[in-house]
Amino acid sequence: MFSCTNSGKNEEKEWSGNPVFEGWYADPEVIVYDDKYWIYPTFSAPYEEQVKFDCFSSPDLVNWTKHENIIDTSEVKWAHRAMWAPGVISKEGKYYFFFAANDVHPGEVGGIGVSVADQPEGPYKDLLGEPLISENVNGAQPIDQFVFKDVDGSFYMFYGGWSHCNVVKLNDDFTGLEPLPNGEMFLEVTPEGYVEGPVMFIRNGKYYFMWSEGGWTGPDYRVAYAISDNPFGPFERVGTVLQQDPEVATGAGHHSVLNIPGTDEWYAVYHRRPLTETSPHHRVTCIDKMEFNEDGKILPVKITDKGVMARQID
Repeated sequence: MFSCTNSGKNEEKEWSGNPVFEGWYADPEVIVYDDKYWIYPTFSAPYEEQVKFDCFSSPDLVNWTKHENIIDTSEVKWAHRAMWAPGVISKEGKYYFFFAANDVHPGEVGGIGVSVADQPEGPYKDLLGEPLISENVNGAQPIDQFVFKDVDGSFYMFYGGWSHCNVVKLNDDFTGLEPLPNGEMFLEVTPEGYVEGPVMFIRNGKYYFMWSEGGWTGPDYRVAYAISDNPFGPFERVGTVLQQDPEVATGAGHHSVLNIPGTDEWYAVYHRRPLTETSPHHRVTCIDKMEFNEDGKILPVKITDKGVMARQID
């Protein structure tokens, strides 16, 4: 592992800068483990080169340490390309890393896998030796999984590409699925405009469902959201909250959400394409503040080059 910096000496930095660490990384999943911030991104490269994952940790959102090759195709025997879009969660002292592999189409081997480790930086071991979900259900390609812990301790997984999103309930050890509260195994929750990249969080008793719209290779990739009283919707689109700024960067999307524990401070962790780049694979991971108005609606996120101020967990 090594320390990642953007400029200047670590001890003198007060702002993260964007991107927050070097390299082509997309689809960042952010989480807090053990009083540190962790980001698990996609290694952004042509599909045949997407055969491993790195992750990054920080005590303050500014100084990041890279942990290389936490899992790859030598461990996941059924995966051979297009490993992307991590989803992460911890439970009972174990750390779980969900991922999609092979850009699976009907009749092919691939889909959503799950792995486990004893520490956040891995190494992660393939839990099942096969995909957790491999079939297209309700038109949703099995990719872009987001694992969500509800207030009652239940673990749900939102996932789906090709403009369809499903929710499923994970069993106790994440080795399979169990029926949802309505008795179904798969429930489609696709909102208007949905393409991929689902995210859910709770604030003030409301369930915020977010997703990416547009094409990931283009400048108009963006994030929209809905609000519901429960994790199953219905989800009515409120509006776009994260998108390109032609003066800063394009293709801003496929995000995750960070809430500083014990506070009402929120951040969007997302990828975007620098103005100097045209390759669809040249994407970088960034952080900017996410704020709300008095009635709970999300204000448009201003994407910046400065990023966010140093913030340790209290």
